[in-house]
Amino acid sequence: MKISIKNLTKSFNNKVVLDNISIELEEFHSLAIIGPSGGGKSTLLRILAGIERPDSGEIYINNKRLDFEEKKIREYRKSIGVVFQAYNLFPHLTSLENIVLPLEKIHKVKVEEATKIAEELLERFQLSEHRDKKPSKLSGGQQQRVALARALAIKSEFLLLDEPTSALDPELTSEVLAMILELEKANKDLILVTHEMGFARQACDKLIFISGGKIKEMGDSSKVFSAPKTKELQNFLDKILEWK
Repeated sequence: MKISIKNLTKSFNNKVVLDNISIELEEFHSLAIIGPSGGGKSTLLRILAGIERPDSGEIYINNKRLDFEEKKIREYRKSIGVVFQAYNLFPHLTSLENIVLPLEKIHKVKVEEATKIAEELLERFQLSEHRDKKPSKLSGGQQQRVALARALAIKSEFLLLDEPTSALDPELTSEVLAMILELEKANKDLILVTHEMGFARQACDKLIFISGGKIKEMGDSSKVFSAPKTKELQNFLDKILEWK
Protein backbone atom coordinates (compact mmCIF):
# COMPACT_ATOMS: atom_id res chain seq x y z
CA MET A 1 0.00 0.00 0.00
CA LYS A 2 1.12 3.56 -0.65
CA ILE A 3 -0.06 6.92 0.71
CA SER A 4 0.95 10.42 -0.32
CA ILE A 5 -0.58 13.46 1.39
CA LYS A 6 0.38 17.01 0.50
CA ASN A 7 -0.40 20.11 2.59
CA LEU A 8 -3.59 18.75 4.15
CA THR A 9 -5.53 21.11 6.41
CA LYS A 10 -8.81 20.76 8.29
CA SER A 11 -10.57 23.06 10.76
CA PHE A 12 -13.73 22.80 12.84
CA ASN A 13 -15.37 25.99 14.15
CA ASN A 14 -12.22 27.99 13.36
CA LYS A 15 -10.04 25.55 15.27
CA VAL A 16 -7.25 23.99 13.21
CA VAL A 17 -7.30 20.20 13.68
CA LEU A 18 -4.88 19.22 10.90
CA ASP A 19 -2.25 21.86 10.21
CA ASN A 20 -0.78 21.61 6.71
CA ILE A 21 0.39 18.00 7.08
CA SER A 22 2.30 16.02 4.46
CA ILE A 23 2.94 12.26 4.46
CA GLU A 24 4.90 9.96 2.16
CA LEU A 25 4.72 6.23 2.96
CA GLU A 26 5.29 3.34 0.58
CA GLU A 27 5.18 -0.44 0.55
CA PHE A 28 3.30 -1.22 3.73
CA HIS A 29 0.44 -3.52 4.67
CA SER A 30 -0.46 -1.95 7.99
CA LEU A 31 -0.17 1.59 9.32
CA ALA A 32 -0.79 2.70 12.91
CA ILE A 33 -1.75 6.30 13.66
CA ILE A 34 -1.02 7.21 17.29
CA GLY A 35 -1.04 10.35 19.38
CA PRO A 36 -2.74 12.17 22.24
CA SER A 37 -6.49 12.79 22.34
CA GLY A 38 -7.48 15.77 20.24
CA GLY A 39 -4.27 15.59 18.23
CA GLY A 40 -6.00 15.00 14.90
CA LYS A 41 -5.58 11.26 14.36
CA SER A 42 -9.28 10.35 14.08
CA THR A 43 -9.93 13.35 11.83
CA LEU A 44 -7.14 12.17 9.53
CA LEU A 45 -8.67 8.69 9.42
CA ARG A 46 -12.14 10.08 8.66
CA ILE A 47 -10.70 12.09 5.77
CA LEU A 48 -8.97 8.98 4.43
CA ALA A 49 -12.34 7.24 4.72
CA GLY A 50 -13.99 9.96 2.63
CA ILE A 51 -16.28 10.92 5.51
CA GLU A 52 -14.78 14.33 6.23
CA ARG A 53 -13.78 16.76 3.49
CA PRO A 54 -10.44 18.55 3.96
CA ASP A 55 -10.23 22.33 3.67
CA SER A 56 -7.22 22.04 1.37
CA GLY A 57 -4.52 19.63 0.27
CA GLU A 58 -4.23 16.51 -1.86
CA ILE A 59 -4.39 12.81 -1.02
CA TYR A 60 -3.17 9.93 -3.16
CA ILE A 61 -3.80 6.33 -2.10
CA ASN A 62 -2.08 3.69 -4.22
CA ASN A 63 -1.35 6.42 -6.77
CA LYS A 64 -5.06 7.34 -7.11
CA ARG A 65 -6.11 10.87 -6.19
CA LEU A 66 -8.88 11.02 -3.61
CA ASP A 67 -11.59 13.15 -5.24
CA PHE A 68 -14.18 14.57 -2.83
CA GLU A 69 -16.72 15.36 -5.52
CA GLU A 70 -19.94 13.82 -4.16
CA LYS A 71 -20.51 11.10 -6.75
CA LYS A 72 -16.86 10.05 -6.82
CA ILE A 73 -16.46 9.98 -3.04
CA ARG A 74 -19.58 7.80 -2.70
CA GLU A 75 -18.04 5.27 -5.09
CA TYR A 76 -14.76 5.40 -3.22
CA ARG A 77 -16.49 4.72 0.11
CA LYS A 78 -18.03 1.59 -1.40
CA SER A 79 -14.54 0.23 -2.15
CA ILE A 80 -13.14 0.40 1.38
CA GLY A 81 -14.04 -1.09 4.75
CA VAL A 82 -14.42 1.16 7.79
CA VAL A 83 -14.84 0.05 11.41
CA PHE A 84 -15.54 2.64 14.10
CA GLN A 85 -15.08 2.32 17.85
CA ALA A 86 -18.88 2.53 18.29
CA TYR A 87 -19.33 -0.49 15.95
CA ASN A 88 -22.22 1.22 14.05
CA LEU A 89 -24.19 -2.00 13.70
CA PHE A 90 -27.88 -1.78 12.84
CA PRO A 91 -29.54 -2.47 16.23
CA HIS A 92 -32.70 -4.00 14.74
CA LEU A 93 -30.81 -6.53 12.58
CA THR A 94 -29.13 -9.81 13.48
CA SER A 95 -25.41 -10.41 13.03
CA LEU A 96 -26.10 -12.15 9.74
CA GLU A 97 -28.42 -9.40 8.51
CA ASN A 98 -25.90 -6.70 9.43
CA ILE A 99 -23.49 -8.24 6.92
CA VAL A 100 -26.01 -9.25 4.26
CA LEU A 101 -27.94 -5.96 4.01
CA PRO A 102 -25.06 -3.70 2.81
CA LEU A 103 -23.97 -6.36 0.31
CA GLU A 104 -27.48 -6.62 -1.08
CA LYS A 105 -28.57 -2.97 -1.04
CA ILE A 106 -25.34 -1.07 -1.68
CA HIS A 107 -23.19 -3.53 -3.61
CA LYS A 108 -26.07 -5.23 -5.46
CA VAL A 109 -25.02 -8.76 -4.49
CA LYS A 110 -27.83 -11.31 -4.81
CA VAL A 111 -29.21 -12.27 -1.42
CA GLU A 112 -28.19 -15.93 -1.76
CA GLU A 113 -24.57 -14.99 -2.50
CA ALA A 114 -24.58 -12.30 0.19
CA THR A 115 -25.83 -14.83 2.75
CA LYS A 116 -23.11 -17.30 1.76
CA ILE A 117 -20.42 -14.62 2.15
CA ALA A 118 -21.82 -13.59 5.53
CA GLU A 119 -22.00 -17.15 6.84
CA GLU A 120 -18.40 -17.85 5.80
CA LEU A 121 -17.18 -14.71 7.56
CA LEU A 122 -19.16 -15.44 10.71
CA GLU A 123 -17.55 -18.86 10.82
CA ARG A 124 -14.10 -17.38 10.23
CA PHE A 125 -14.60 -14.94 13.11
CA GLN A 126 -16.03 -17.67 15.38
CA LEU A 127 -19.48 -16.08 15.40
CA SER A 128 -21.64 -18.74 13.73
CA GLU A 129 -23.56 -19.48 16.92
CA HIS A 130 -24.40 -15.77 17.20
CA ARG A 131 -25.67 -15.30 13.64
CA ASP A 132 -29.29 -14.76 14.68
CA LYS A 133 -28.58 -12.47 17.63
CA LYS A 134 -29.09 -8.71 17.53
CA PRO A 135 -26.25 -6.43 18.73
CA SER A 136 -27.83 -5.92 22.16
CA LYS A 137 -27.38 -9.66 22.83
CA LEU A 138 -23.68 -9.64 21.89
CA SER A 139 -20.64 -8.72 23.94
CA GLY A 140 -18.56 -5.73 22.89
CA GLY A 141 -15.91 -8.00 21.40
CA GLN A 142 -18.52 -9.93 19.44
CA GLN A 143 -20.07 -6.72 18.12
CA GLN A 144 -16.67 -5.48 16.99
CA ARG A 145 -15.96 -8.77 15.23
CA VAL A 146 -19.31 -8.51 13.40
CA ALA A 147 -18.31 -4.99 12.34
CA LEU A 148 -14.97 -6.33 11.07
CA ALA A 149 -16.73 -9.13 9.20
CA ARG A 150 -19.09 -6.61 7.58
CA ALA A 151 -16.15 -4.46 6.47
CA LEU A 152 -14.42 -7.49 4.96
CA ALA A 153 -17.55 -8.76 3.21
CA ILE A 154 -17.32 -6.20 0.43
CA LYS A 155 -13.80 -7.39 -0.52
CA SER A 156 -12.53 -3.92 0.30
CA GLU A 157 -9.29 -2.57 -1.12
CA PHE A 158 -8.18 -1.83 2.43
CA LEU A 159 -9.57 -1.41 5.95
CA LEU A 160 -9.71 1.69 8.14
CA LEU A 161 -10.19 1.13 11.87
CA ASP A 162 -10.78 3.90 14.40
CA GLU A 163 -9.81 2.85 17.94
CA PRO A 164 -11.34 -0.62 17.46
CA THR A 165 -10.69 -1.66 21.07
CA SER A 166 -11.27 1.59 22.97
CA ALA A 167 -14.57 0.55 24.61
CA LEU A 168 -13.52 -3.01 25.46
CA ASP A 169 -12.18 -4.61 28.62
CA PRO A 170 -8.73 -6.31 28.44
CA GLU A 171 -10.07 -9.78 27.58
CA LEU A 172 -12.25 -8.52 24.75
CA THR A 173 -9.45 -6.22 23.57
CA SER A 174 -7.19 -9.26 23.14
CA GLU A 175 -9.97 -11.03 21.26
CA VAL A 176 -10.39 -8.22 18.72
CA LEU A 177 -6.65 -7.58 18.36
CA ALA A 178 -6.18 -11.28 17.56
CA MET A 179 -8.69 -10.94 14.71
CA ILE A 180 -6.94 -7.85 13.38
CA LEU A 181 -3.56 -9.57 13.62
CA GLU A 182 -4.96 -12.46 11.58
CA LEU A 183 -5.92 -9.98 8.85
CA GLU A 184 -2.48 -8.37 9.00
CA LYS A 185 -0.76 -11.74 8.67
CA ALA A 186 -2.95 -12.46 5.63
CA ASN A 187 -1.52 -9.25 4.09
CA LYS A 188 -4.81 -7.39 4.26
CA ASP A 189 -3.95 -3.71 3.94
CA LEU A 190 -5.17 -1.68 6.89
CA ILE A 191 -4.81 1.67 8.60
CA LEU A 192 -5.80 2.00 12.23
CA VAL A 193 -5.94 4.63 14.91
CA THR A 194 -5.02 2.88 18.14
CA HIS A 195 -3.99 3.43 21.74
CA GLU A 196 -2.58 -0.11 21.95
CA MET A 197 1.13 0.67 21.67
CA GLY A 198 2.29 -2.94 21.93
CA PHE A 199 0.04 -3.95 19.07
CA ALA A 200 1.08 -0.96 16.97
CA ARG A 201 4.74 -1.79 17.46
CA GLN A 202 4.51 -5.53 16.78
CA ALA A 203 1.79 -5.76 14.14
CA CYS A 204 2.12 -2.60 12.03
CA ASP A 205 4.76 -1.95 9.39
CA LYS A 206 4.56 1.83 9.53
CA LEU A 207 3.64 4.39 12.14
CA ILE A 208 2.53 8.02 12.24
CA PHE A 209 2.67 10.06 15.44
CA ILE A 210 0.39 13.08 15.26
CA SER A 211 0.08 15.74 17.94
CA GLY A 212 -1.40 19.24 17.87
CA GLY A 213 -2.54 18.72 14.30
CA LYS A 214 0.99 18.11 13.03
CA ILE A 215 2.92 15.00 12.03
CA LYS A 216 5.74 14.80 14.55
CA GLU A 217 7.25 11.47 13.45
CA MET A 218 6.61 8.74 10.88
CA GLY A 219 8.40 5.74 9.44
CA ASP A 220 9.04 2.09 10.21
CA SER A 221 7.11 1.22 13.36
CA SER A 222 9.93 -0.68 15.07
CA LYS A 223 12.45 2.10 14.43
CA VAL A 224 10.16 4.92 15.57
CA PHE A 225 9.31 3.10 18.81
CA SER A 226 12.90 2.07 19.48
CA ALA A 227 14.43 5.49 18.99
CA PRO A 228 11.95 8.39 19.19
CA LYS A 229 13.44 11.51 17.64
CA THR A 230 11.13 14.04 19.27
CA LYS A 231 10.51 14.90 22.90
CA GLU A 232 6.76 14.84 22.17
CA LEU A 233 6.77 11.16 21.21
CA GLN A 234 9.06 10.18 24.09
CA ASN A 235 6.78 11.96 26.57
CA PHE A 236 3.70 10.36 25.01
CA LEU A 237 5.17 6.86 25.30
CA ASP A 238 6.33 7.53 28.86
CA LYS A 239 2.78 8.54 29.85
CA ILE A 240 1.35 5.38 28.27
CA LEU A 241 3.76 3.28 30.37
CA GLU A 242 2.81 5.22 33.52
CA TRP A 243 -0.91 4.53 32.94
CA LYS A 244 -0.20 0.83 32.56
